[in-house]
Amino acid sequence: MPQGRLSETICRRALPKPNLKPANPCFSSGPCAKRPGWNPSALLGALVGRSHRSHAGREKLAQAIALTRTVLCPPENYQIAIVPASDTGAMEMALWSLLGPRPVDVAVWESFTSDWAKDIVEQLKLSDTRVFQAPYGALPDLSAINFKHDFVFAWNGTTSGVRIPDADFIPHDRQGLTICDATSAAFAQQLDFAKLDVVTFSWQKVLGGEAAHGVIILSPRARQRLETHHPTWPVPKIFRLAVNGLVNDEIFKGQTINTPSLLAVEDYIDTLNWAQHIGGLPSLIARADETAKIVEAWVEKTPWIEFLAIDPATRSNTAVCLQFSSLSGLETQTQRYNCAKRMQEMIEAEGAGYDFGAYRSAPPGFRIWCGATVESANVAALLPWLDWAYSSTVTDYTDC
Repeated sequence: MPQGRLSETICRRALPKPNLKPANPCFSSGPCAKRPGWNPSALLGALVGRSHRSHAGREKLAQAIALTRTVLCPPENYQIAIVPASDTGAMEMALWSLLGPRPVDVAVWESFTSDWAKDIVEQLKLSDTRVFQAPYGALPDLSAINFKHDFVFAWNGTTSGVRIPDADFIPHDRQGLTICDATSAAFAQQLDFAKLDVVTFSWQKVLGGEAAHGVIILSPRARQRLETHHPTWPVPKIFRLAVNGLVNDEIFKGQTINTPSLLAVEDYIDTLNWAQHIGGLPSLIARADETAKIVEAWVEKTPWIEFLAIDPATRSNTAVCLQFSSLSGLETQTQRYNCAKRMQEMIEAEGAGYDFGAYRSAPPGFRIWCGATVESANVAALLPWLDWAYSSTVTDYTDC
């Protein structure tokens, strides 16, 4: 059937409103859905009203670090710390504390990687920086990275739904540091820690924790950089992993730089315990894979939608990003933006799905979070609502 004819058929066929709604309609990419079975009683053990500097407070923070190690399984000689300001704070801490001694290569293919590149060039003013950029939906040429340089990248592009398939392109004998933003990959994708010197994430993502806290994991090579490199720029207090060549070892034992929320810490501990109970990292990855495959099967049979990620090997299993296809009948970006916005409003008004819109700088469409705390049945229940909203809306923005 010719493209125009198929588009016309799609536009004119309004579907009935679905009867089944997701039991949990939360599909935000951060803060993400809480773990299955979560309720506020999970926070009863929180040390509210206690100091995080107290012995009991530090024990809670140390417990969170130890459980992180148990579930993620980084090498024993890698160090873990809880840091301020979510993954953004953890990444900025790494950039401000570690960069400078070597040229820097940055891989940019979505919003947050673009932010890191801007900070390196415009804030730290490191002129010897190369930016390798690709549009939404693709990866830059990773074979062009010079590993005599420091390398800054994301494992999974939260705003584009594009991830690196593996770390085979990173040599074991690299001379520079690899600094990896893994916030929407940690706990849902297999990170190759042997190829990573710095890993950052926030537990609001795959584990559905409460926001404002970040985690940074450092290899011995990163620690050595801290001990030998003195940045030429002032380093804000919340970014200080080291002072005058002396590493702040206490933060790796739970002595946080600033005041954490002990409610949020308790919530993180609860979800880490849940992760262990269901089988650890392999089970978390399997849950995300299963849910993402449900979306994949729907896209394959739905002509008006397609993945933003061009190459199936690079499709994220957490931040699943979709855009209108050429068969949607929506020819302009404005039409696509307005249609997507209206569809979201309709579905949210029905209580059938919240916060699944595309990131503001991404192509118009949808971003359905499929991380480990999301039940696959809830995503399966959301998809007919997208079909219904599209069929009820598209004629308002086309000539059908």
